Amino acid sequence: MTHKRYFFLLLILFAPVAIWAAIKPWHPADWALENVLVVVAVVGLIATLGKFPLSRVSYTLIFIFLMLHEIGSHYTYAEVPYDAWFNNLTGNTLNSVLGFERNHFDRLVHFCYGLLLAYPIREVFIRIANVKGFWSYFFPLDLTMSTSMIYELVEWGAAEAFGGELGAAYLGTQGDIWDAHKNMALASLGALIAMLIVVFINIRLQRDFAQEWNESLSILHPQPLGEDEINRMINNK
Repeated sequence: MTHKRYFFLLLILFAPVAIWAAIKPWHPADWALENVLVVVAVVGLIATLGKFPLSRVSYTLIFIFLMLHEIGSHYTYAEVPYDAWFNNLTGNTLNSVLGFERNHFDRLVHFCYGLLLAYPIREVFIRIANVKGFWSYFFPLDLTMSTSMIYELVEWGAAEAFGGELGAAYLGTQGDIWDAHKNMALASLGALIAMLIVVFINIRLQRDFAQEWNESLSILHPQPLGEDEINRMINNK
């Protein structure tokens, strides 16, 4: 199956879930806010499909993350009834089994943001910026951490702008003053685990792994930049 066909297969599978999430969401305004980035992401993936198709692995990871996000947008992250689902299957709530005192679906998705999206980010870095070795693992981790921080700032800004029930539903702190910090930490942990898995696979399969790693940390330009570079540019005019 070609990458294009595989992408559209995933899109067909995603569509019913997205439609379900849009039908009578528990908080319609929050659902709309949560899905702005989904629309941007799907449109972007479709637009780049011809000239810049991603691997099937990357498309699959993005698909899983968006499916989780749609579930969260339908109920709002703080109210996803996983406890009721688990209770129907086992007779016990998941929170009581694990000793949780809050709804942790948002924590799961923040962790999966790093775990599932760090690899697609790495693929983009390698194929566009041609990063290699150490930097091909560090930059995806770094971008995942920074975008997680940006998202928390966006959440805070939206909550301040809209206020009231919508702001509280979108922010979803559930009374935890360290909610944003924990979310960012979990996204970072997920990305770190993803990159460690990729490192392990490449150590086993990539023959020049050590050489590429060492070359990526070698000094390519021994001369300082800053004022020295400005002087060189002035003198070369």
